[in-house]
Amino acid sequence: MSRWILALPFLAVMSAEPLPVRGIHLGAPKPEEMPLALRFIEQALPKEGVNLLVLEINYHYQFTKHPEVTDPDALSREQVQELAAACRRVGVRLMPMVNLLGHQSWAKTTFGLLRSHPEFDETPGKYPDNAGIYCRSYCSLHPQVHEVLFDLIDELMEATGASAFHAGMDEVFLIGEDDCPRCRGKIRAELFAGEVKAVRDHLAARGRELWIWGDRLIDGEVTGIGKWEASINATAPAIDLIPRDVVISDWHYEAPHPTAALFALNGLKVVSSPWRKSSVALAQFDQIRDARAHSTAQVGGRMLGMLQTTWTGFGPFARAYFNEGEPPRAQAVEAVQCFKELFRELRTMQ
Repeated sequence: MSRWILALPFLAVMSAEPLPVRGIHLGAPKPEEMPLALRFIEQALPKEGVNLLVLEINYHYQFTKHPEVTDPDALSREQVQELAAACRRVGVRLMPMVNLLGHQSWAKTTFGLLRSHPEFDETPGKYPDNAGIYCRSYCSLHPQVHEVLFDLIDELMEATGASAFHAGMDEVFLIGEDDCPRCRGKIRAELFAGEVKAVRDHLAARGRELWIWGDRLIDGEVTGIGKWEASINATAPAIDLIPRDVVISDWHYEAPHPTAALFALNGLKVVSSPWRKSSVALAQFDQIRDARAHSTAQVGGRMLGMLQTTWTGFGPFARAYFNEGEPPRAQAVEAVQCFKELFRELRTMQ
């Protein structure tokens, strides 16, 4: 018993400290939604206690160095700078996001990168109209792909003045495919970790931080979590291969799987990411809070906080939040309710 008593002073009791990350993830607003987006940033975010906005821009930006990748409803540099300035005014950190590796298409639509550079496709010439697949991936071993991607990242980072970048990388199902002459036969975990490291190294050389979603680093078979919120396509061992300064957004929507601790115990900083179930969000928050209160300083200090996801578009979410316009879809209402309930609890730690 005395051995445990002697150890107690070395435990970090942090339950009363504010969470470093109290964030929300939103898709980029459409150009016509800019007034609504600015109002939401300046009114709703400080009211709820948000200190981080992850803005998923993808190719909805008027890129100047590679204008060919620009998708419809693209924001101008001036509009993105307006959003960044609004965030600064209310003490919110803005983090731009572009989905890398996977999520290069949705349904029949192929997004800007592979639409304009089909030579980067992991499965070139296959799956016409994207039939039979979830989303396309680019080949991380293509010799020119990073020249384009790093230009896009640099342009967004310069426009926003951000100190960190979110690269997505969730739900990557097409990786190490036999249809790719470069990736065929390669170890998928090494391919995934190699892309994480390439992006991380590019950002780190400029003093910036990389965030990614965490599902590809969780073994979906060992945990029973499955192929969506975890991986069953052999990428999970990458958890031991990626740099330890990458921040993980650990998303779970249907149940509060205690995987944030997995990342923290493996030396990675982590935030928990719910969506539209308040019970899941509050349970995830309890796990973060308990770890910060009762674990070691090393583990508790890596449990950074919460990043609420929305998946309804900026406009629909903001209108549902303000209760304006046409009756919102149930998905938006649920996400807003989860956001409000979670942040009500988060404010108890401010």
